[in-house]
Amino acid sequence: MLDFFYKHNIRTNRVAVGVSGGADSLALALMANDELKVYGIKVIALTVNHKLRSEADTEAKYVADVMKKHNIEHHILTWIGEKPQTGVEEAARLARYDLLCDWCKNNDVACLLVAHHLRDQAETFLMRLERGSGLEGLCSMREITEYKGIKILRPLLHTEPQVMENYLRTKNIDWVHDKSNDNDDFLRVKMRKFLPELQKKTGIDLAKFDEAITNLQSAESFIEEQTKHEISAKIRNDFNNVFSIKYTDFLAWHKELKFRILAKLLKKEYIPRADSILNLIKALQNLPFNGATLGGKEIFLNYGRIWIVPELSAKHKSSRKEWKDFLAQNPVYKNQKIPHKARLAILYIRKNNNV
Repeated sequence: MLDFFYKHNIRTNRVAVGVSGGADSLALALMANDELKVYGIKVIALTVNHKLRSEADTEAKYVADVMKKHNIEHHILTWIGEKPQTGVEEAARLARYDLLCDWCKNNDVACLLVAHHLRDQAETFLMRLERGSGLEGLCSMREITEYKGIKILRPLLHTEPQVMENYLRTKNIDWVHDKSNDNDDFLRVKMRKFLPELQKKTGIDLAKFDEAITNLQSAESFIEEQTKHEISAKIRNDFNNVFSIKYTDFLAWHKELKFRILAKLLKKEYIPRADSILNLIKALQNLPFNGATLGGKEIFLNYGRIWIVPELSAKHKSSRKEWKDFLAQNPVYKNQKIPHKARLAILYIRKNNNV
């Protein structure tokens, strides 16, 4: 655990751990407490009660008792409100992260540990393979991600689940078995049951998945670095919301760079659908390009550049005086060729953000 903190330069005096009552999360909470308290890092256990199963209250109480026995602060967070009739698994996952991260944010805890392990990683890989995911999807889970400003830490991603079960056995601690983990209606359960069969017939075990995913993540990191470099070096950025690209630069990019750069520039709350971005790339490469809208942005060609600006309603207008006043305050723009739609967007952004 401490090696993980050193590896990622995690410096904090408090961490939260998501604890469901299953073997993985129970072991993680206890391991973290044993290893981190020596260095003055307090562990706080958080249990989300989704209120989806009759056993949920009893399981949450069991976790509370185990945490109390080991002097670990514990809180139960309840998913309140109507539950969806379809897509329950995904809705519950999002609710869980919302509750956990909101608690962390409200209590000044910067890091949340979760117990995803190597088998979870292999299942995720197979699920995304089944969906036809590209490189980014096949990279599966990362050791560190961020949600709502909270760092999500996965220190067990390279650890097989038997390690956690054996750890609890040495401490004579039972764990909760969630019956939904046996439900073949869920794709993850199907993949979990398929893994032993795959190993038996092909020799592809969890270690092979670990090696392959690590290699994919390395390739993904390189491409992401290249994407960031191109955005920094070749994308004109006005007020973080009006972007333009030399058309010749765009044509010279590899198709993967085109896709990734446009995905980042068009992202609002979410990245637009992959097929929509691919259709946009195809249209841009086949002149004449008559313009498009995607992700709340307007895309058009002017002055030999691709422009990406916020989509504004027809009522947003500006006078020549407003632009003249803007140039007086921002003389760097005086000799730049900026199309009317981009000027409107710049003035709108400046006005609404008091820039």
